[in-house]
Amino acid sequence: MHPKSEGILESALYVKDVRRSAQFYEKIFGFRAISDFGERGCAMKAGSRQVLLLFKKSGSLTGPSPHNGDGELHVAFAIEPTELARWEAWLVENGIAVEEKRTWERGGTSVYFRDPDRHLLEIATPGVWSVY
Repeated sequence: MHPKSEGILESALYVKDVRRSAQFYEKIFGFRAISDFGERGCAMKAGSRQVLLLFKKSGSLTGPSPHNGDGELHVAFAIEPTELARWEAWLVENGIAVEEKRTWERGGTSVYFRDPDRHLLEIATPGVWSVY
């Protein structure tokens, strides 16, 4: 039998301007920086036990664990159904265009929009997946 995992601890997005992206995630999601890597990037608290890493594109190619990413990536954030209308109003208030809103077979709803680097972000209520 395989060893047990506690789930995803951190996810990374690669961005052109770390400061701009950190400000976006702080303003829109309320995430706060918990570690600053200088021009290379930062770590943001993105839930009770989750970390969103923002790395400058091509800024992590040296060191003990070089890595990089490119393109428009996707990240989904869990929300309670009672928060959906507040989120939709919040996005409008902040001038963020919703690309799609979808209700899934299990009853969950997803709302899709973009961050400053065009990463596709999703807020999702329970009922999107069999595990959520």
